[in-house]
Amino acid sequence: SRRQWMRARCPCSSRRSHPANAGVQEAACRALYSIAAGEDAQGEARKQAAVDAGALPLLVAAMGAHLADVAVQQVACNALGNIACGEGAQGEARSQAAVNAGALLLLVTAMGAHPANAGVQEAACRALYSIAAGEDAQGEARKQAAVDAGALPLLVAAMGAHPANAAVQKWGQNALEQLER
Repeated sequence: SRRQWMRARCPCSSRRSHPANAGVQEAACRALYSIAAGEDAQGEARKQAAVDAGALPLLVAAMGAHLADVAVQQVACNALGNIACGEGAQGEARSQAAVNAGALLLLVTAMGAHPANAGVQEAACRALYSIAAGEDAQGEARKQAAVDAGALPLLVAAMGAHPANAAVQKWGQNALEQLER
């Protein structure tokens, strides 16, 4: 089945075997970012397969183990954003799974650790936007958890530090609006 194939070949296996190697972690995060791309039915299936294979706790672990590595932080934030992106019950369940894995704390930690890096700021803003989506009780709880983790001042700071970067401005504003809903 597709799920068995994913488990056998998922970059998660490399991440488990080499957690201290930033290069391996970056490559695995980049692979997960690519795997989780797309909003069509196949993209949604790949996102869910990545979650089912254990991608979220491993992304969070990579971010925690390699906080000083800009590349790991940026691609892990991008991967979290792609996995969490999606409408409906499945998208909201993946967003909740990201929160349960500890993603919010690591996203704000990455923003605080790399304020001058527009790539990290953009990717973290986009991931915060995606994770905070949802109008149900869990969506409201995710929004509040992001606020409690310190996302608001970091979003404002990101936009202030990168006024000429259209992507940081777009995703920072989108995330702020998402958290204010």
